[in-house]
Amino acid sequence: MALHELGAAVRRLRENTDPAAAGLPAGRRRTRGLRREELAELAGVSADYVRRLEQGRRHPSAGVVTAIAGALRLGRADYERLCALAGYAAVDGQVPREPGAAALRLLERFGGTPAFLADPAWNAVAVNGAWLALQTGGPAGHDRDWNVAWRTFRNAPRGISRDDDSAAGFRAMLAARLRGTALRYPADASLAGLVDELRTTSRPFDTLWRTPETVTTYENRAVFRHPDGADLALDGNLLEVPADGLMVVVLTAAPGSRDAARLGELVTAAGPPSVVRVGQTGPG
Repeated sequence: MALHELGAAVRRLRENTDPAAAGLPAGRRRTRGLRREELAELAGVSADYVRRLEQGRRHPSAGVVTAIAGALRLGRADYERLCALAGYAAVDGQVPREPGAAALRLLERFGGTPAFLADPAWNAVAVNGAWLALQTGGPAGHDRDWNVAWRTFRNAPRGISRDDDSAAGFRAMLAARLRGTALRYPADASLAGLVDELRTTSRPFDTLWRTPETVTTYENRAVFRHPDGADLALDGNLLEVPADGLMVVVLTAAPGSRDAARLGELVTAAGPPSVVRVGQTGPG
């Protein structure tokens, strides 16, 4: 991620912004453009944050990038460049939900490793045979059955459990990533409806939404209970699929463990690996 280039771009834009255009009195100034303190106040961050950002020592969230762009009254091209430098997609349209052939092949190649494809709103769009072999987190008859965030905050999937620390970390990660998605896709009505429902029906989600935590990585352990009563402890990791704007959640067992052996038995019993497209809205 080009943080130093991002910082240089923010500084250059700040120094080239007409104070009057930003709604500030021009007056007599010894330096051109906006002061760091002025940009900080307009963007709702601290002056120290702006200083560190310009020095390439801070990675701003999508929301902060948008706030800085608004404070500097940036045009579309400059805003998209800042987003790109920060590693975000600057789009107004719909959340990408259609997996390409390569993404589906990637899912199939995981073979005996449970995995599923999800869009940025956490709707699962495809699962592989190893995931289906777990036989947990099945549909419960709701339109949002295939949305991971909805299942986590509103209708916990049957057969999947986490300890308190893992559950808290998982919820914080979901809320943070969903918030970033909402900032990048403000025109997506389905996403807006999901966020509104979660905020009005789940106090934990609303709290995390209002005071988001910084989540830079995803790694989480969950226990999956198969219908035959066997418990499997699996670690989840998140992989990005930039070409399609999707992500892959991969579940692995510790090598040589009882969980790995049991997972292998379940996958073998389920038959040849396959990829199944699922509804618009994810396994927990």
